[in-house]
Amino acid sequence: MKLRLALAAATCLALPLAAHAQPVTGPYVSLGAGTSILNPIPASDATGSGKILSRPSYAGDAAVGYGFGNGLRVELNGDFYRNTAHKIGGGPRVTGGFNTYGPMVNALYDMNVGLPIFPYVGAGVGYQWQNLDSALRSSTGGFAVRGNRGSFAYNVIAGAAYPLPMVPGLSVTAEYKFTQLVESRNYSEGNGLKFKLGQESSHTFLLGLRYQLFNAPAAAPAVAPVAAPVAAAPAPAPARTYLVFFDWDKASLTPRATQIIAQAASDSKTQSTTTIDVNGYTDTSGTPVYNQGLSVRRAKAVAAQLVADGVPASEITAQGFGDTKLLVPTGPGVREPQNRRVEIILN
Repeated sequence: MKLRLALAAATCLALPLAAHAQPVTGPYVSLGAGTSILNPIPASDATGSGKILSRPSYAGDAAVGYGFGNGLRVELNGDFYRNTAHKIGGGPRVTGGFNTYGPMVNALYDMNVGLPIFPYVGAGVGYQWQNLDSALRSSTGGFAVRGNRGSFAYNVIAGAAYPLPMVPGLSVTAEYKFTQLVESRNYSEGNGLKFKLGQESSHTFLLGLRYQLFNAPAAAPAVAPVAAPVAAAPAPAPARTYLVFFDWDKASLTPRATQIIAQAASDSKTQSTTTIDVNGYTDTSGTPVYNQGLSVRRAKAVAAQLVADGVPASEITAQGFGDTKLLVPTGPGVREPQNRRVEIILN
């Protein structure tokens, strides 16, 4: 039930925002530290049964992963959770503790919700070992247990990342994990009796850092040189430029944009136009790789509308320049409306 509820919540968060993924592209590493709250653990031996209560202590994890540039990423995660035993239900006090650790394979999805932070959700499967260190002991002397046993496990993850503008590729993260060990574990008491721990779940809260490797801005693609307007156009009139602006993270045309494109198409038929350059651009709010693709989609949308307005496709050259040629100079991560544009140049 807990897994179904957690997955349903993650799905409800992801679906409305799927179109706004904030992409992590390429390999990355992450580290996190915090605390873990262990739910009461069912325990039993030949003398009876109860639930072991514990106090939270420290937790940490590390991961290596890969982002596919569309919001989806996968990672191999290693974790370590420490919890200190307290007592069995309302019964005797218990000393010792639980060290839980192991590998998990996680799939995660990053989202762009129009804020400086980028939420993400995910889930994973793996294997967790649990070591009862310093002997798990009852204060009444009823049992003394130590050992190391494992179980298959799954987790559900929700978190948020805040990119640090001063260090490209570096983000601060805050993360919650629900982890479930799905199998019971049998340990041995000193007197030869078996001590059984049942299924176990925990809630872990972590603060950390994630660093995207190879995050240097991508170079703009090579573009065939375009002849200067004076040399290319036989007419004495200079090249004429039209600006079409876009909403943030969009490549769809607004009503005003279609009016400007229609005017450019009409003017191209009355002037001695030989070529039309359609150049797409973005602001700096996304990664260089994502922005390059977005600028190309904007240029193609304008070029398609020009063709629909009667301009021969053979006269149009559409290309994208990402965030490399800003109309209004800004720093990284800035949503500047005038930089989200396509320039139509009649030559």
